[in-house]
Amino acid sequence: MPEGRSEPDTATRLSEILCESLTALAAAGQSDEACRHAARACMVLRRKDPHNWRRFNVLLHRLSPRSGPV
Repeated sequence: MPEGRSEPDTATRLSEILCESLTALAAAGQSDEACRHAARACMVLRRKDPHNWRRFNVLLHRLSPRSGPV
């Protein structure tokens, strides 16, 4: 970790892991399922953790073109 920067908190680290997992799920041909889980994460985090909500919102918008109609 560069000097002057703190290590990410547990929620941020878990969000990073989940985003990587959802990206892998989409790459394996399960984009609809990955989008559903990213949307659920967005709902949970929206008001309580805006930083991590943004991470899942970006992921959802990146994956949605690869999914079917809603």
